[in-house]
Amino acid sequence: MPEATDADRKRQIQEVNIFHDVAKALTSMLDLDSILQTIMEKMAEYFRPDTWSLLMVDEEHQELYFAIAVGDAAEALKNVRLKVGEGIAGWVAKHGEQLIVPDVYTDPRFAKRIDEMTKWETRSIICVPLRSKHRVLGVIQLVNVHMENFSEQEMFFLHSLSDYAAIAIENARSVEKIQELTITDDCTGLYNARHLYKVLETEVYRSSRFNYEFTVLFIDLDHFKQVNDTHGHLIGSKLLAEIGYLIKAQLRLIDYAFRYGGDEFVVLLPQTGKDAALTVAKRLRDQLRASMFCQEEGLNLNVRASIGVATYPHDAKTPHDVIRQADETQLGTILGLLSGE
Repeated sequence: MPEATDADRKRQIQEVNIFHDVAKALTSMLDLDSILQTIMEKMAEYFRPDTWSLLMVDEEHQELYFAIAVGDAAEALKNVRLKVGEGIAGWVAKHGEQLIVPDVYTDPRFAKRIDEMTKWETRSIICVPLRSKHRVLGVIQLVNVHMENFSEQEMFFLHSLSDYAAIAIENARSVEKIQELTITDDCTGLYNARHLYKVLETEVYRSSRFNYEFTVLFIDLDHFKQVNDTHGHLIGSKLLAEIGYLIKAQLRLIDYAFRYGGDEFVVLLPQTGKDAALTVAKRLRDQLRASMFCQEEGLNLNVRASIGVATYPHDAKTPHDVIRQADETQLGTILGLLSGE
C-alpha cells in the first residue's frame, strides 16, 4: 500500500477540520440558512469550483429554485427556476442520483438557457442530491471543478457534506412543524390563545413605537352549548372548524385569527382604527347570519354571535386589557353603531 504523501495528509487534515466546523454549525445554530451557508462555504473551500449553488425542491410546483448561489452569476440566478427534470440539476432532483459531467456540451441534459441568462460559461458540473428517506430535498451543484483531482475520496467527502445538509433541512422542517403544532388550535386550524398573547405583545410594542392603532374583535358564539347538547360534540367541533374558516376568509393577509377557547374567537386587525374595525365586525356578523353550517352532515345550522371591539391605545394599553375590554364591550353596546338596530 503506497505511503501517504504530504499533500494527502494535508487533505485529510483539511477534511477533518471541515467536518468539525460543519458538525459544530449543526449543533450550535438553529437558523437553517446559516447552517447551509456554512456547509456550502466549506464545500467551496475544499473543491474550489468557479461557482456553486444549492437548489431546493419546491414540491408544490415541482420546480427547483436557487436557495444559495455564489459566484459572478449569483445575482442573475435569484429568480431562476428549473422544472424538476430540466437540466442536469433537474435530472438529479428527479432521479435522486449524482451526476458528474466533465464536459456539459456533450450531455443532452444540460440546460443552455441558464448560461444564456447569466452570461456564464459552464464547462463541467458535479451535482449531488440531498436526500431524506425517499425524497429529494435539494441539489448541490459545483460548476467548473478541476476534474483531474476528483477521485473517489473527493466523492465520498462531497456525499458526506451533502448528508449533513439534508439532515439540517429535515431537522429545520421538523422544528417548524412542531412550532406550528404548539401555536395552532387542532379543531379550527387557527392560532391558539397562547400564541395570541405573544402576537399582541409584539403588536403593542410595534404600535407604540410607530404610533399606530390596532383593534381586537372578540367573537362569542350565541347558544353554542345547545348545538353540543342536541347534535353531539363531533358536530360541535365541525361547526367550530367551519366558523374558523369563515372568519379567516373575511380577513386581510396581515390580520390574525385565533380560537380563544370554547366558542370564543379573537381577531387582531393591525394598523386599524375603531371605525374600520366596526366595518369588519359588521361583515363578520352578517356572513355568520347568512351562512348555513354542517350541510355535509345533513344539517343547516345557523349561527349568531356577539362581537366586542377594543382599540389600542384608546381603549386599553396592554395585551390583557385589550382582550378584557373587547370581551366586555359586546355587540349589544355597539350594535347601534353597526346597523342602527
